[in-house]
Amino acid sequence: MIEIVGAEDVDRVADSLKNIGIYYQDGSFKRRVFKIVVLVSGRGTNLQAIIDAIKNRELNARIVAVISNKKKAYALKRAEKNGIEAIYLPAKKGESREDYDKRLAQIIDEKEPDLIVLAGFMRILSPWFVRKYPNKIINIHPALLPSFAGLYGENVHRAVIEYGCKVSGCTVHFVDEEVDHGPIIVQKCVEVKDDDTPQSLASRILEREHEALVEAIRLISEGRVKIVGRRVIIS
Repeated sequence: MIEIVGAEDVDRVADSLKNIGIYYQDGSFKRRVFKIVVLVSGRGTNLQAIIDAIKNRELNARIVAVISNKKKAYALKRAEKNGIEAIYLPAKKGESREDYDKRLAQIIDEKEPDLIVLAGFMRILSPWFVRKYPNKIINIHPALLPSFAGLYGENVHRAVIEYGCKVSGCTVHFVDEEVDHGPIIVQKCVEVKDDDTPQSLASRILEREHEALVEAIRLISEGRVKIVGRRVIIS
């Protein structure tokens, strides 16, 4: 129970609650909606998992934009069907990675998101972009990092099977300047079966990706994530 006596108590309590998205306005405490921008290049099944979690009130969040570098990405259709702004941002011929990212950042800054989610975004972000949004970008990788970093799609699942791994899974991590390297937030495990193909393993891991991504966003939106060196401490 929080007991508020005077104006100084309101300021103290408001300051302690702001990290979990609660603010004081017009005589009462209110929860601010956590704003997300999703970057995606493909079908957008992880995007759909976030949309569903918001609809089911598992997440107190709002997707303010979905941005894709691929015109035919089905993720853009998913966004439109759910009343979310869908933005196609193609790379210009001869454009550097950093120049593209600066155009991308201009759009993102207009949306003022609390978090940028890479949900199958098939571009490597420039160091400039990552430095601009420190600890504000998360990515989902279809393996248990640090193993099989840098691989994607069926290639990663094929590599897992060929190596003889008994367990695989997925990782949600903060993005830093190295590929698939930032501090790990959530991991989910999946057994590798003797008769698995890259396709069958990918299908089972994808289900866990949906769970892991929603869980990571929820933890961050609730202010329960603290980064200490390479470790992510969950409160």
